[in-house]
Amino acid sequence: MNEVAKKRPEFRNINVFHDVRTYRMPPAAILSILHRISGGIMFLLLPFLLWLFDMSVRSPQTFEQVAGIFREGLWIFPGFMVRLGVLVLVWAFLHHLCAGIRHIHMDVDHHAVDKHKGRKTAIASFAISLGLTAIFGLKILF
Repeated sequence: MNEVAKKRPEFRNINVFHDVRTYRMPPAAILSILHRISGGIMFLLLPFLLWLFDMSVRSPQTFEQVAGIFREGLWIFPGFMVRLGVLVLVWAFLHHLCAGIRHIHMDVDHHAVDKHKGRKTAIASFAISLGLTAIFGLKILF
């Protein structure tokens, strides 16, 4: 019995005032948190989106008003801020879509739930959603 015993991992509670700054979450945890945040963003901005869509399809004059919102701005927000807000909404949709597809894949493929595959699919989901957001962002912002 001279074998060296492996040290068991230590699981401890996170102290809000000290450990939050030093605790490093895995990519899958960050993806999950951002999945919830992106869903909330889409839910909160849904009335604004429906209003924009309604205005854009009502008539050619209201379509020009919507185009003017993107050019000149809306109330206190300049046009660039409106386009940046739309870009955040595009990111929220693409991130939520990619993370949702990842979750469905993990539910269907039961052996994709291990730590290594979870990390790889989380990083892939980040890369795909951010890459698509960058492509759409070039069109939206410029």
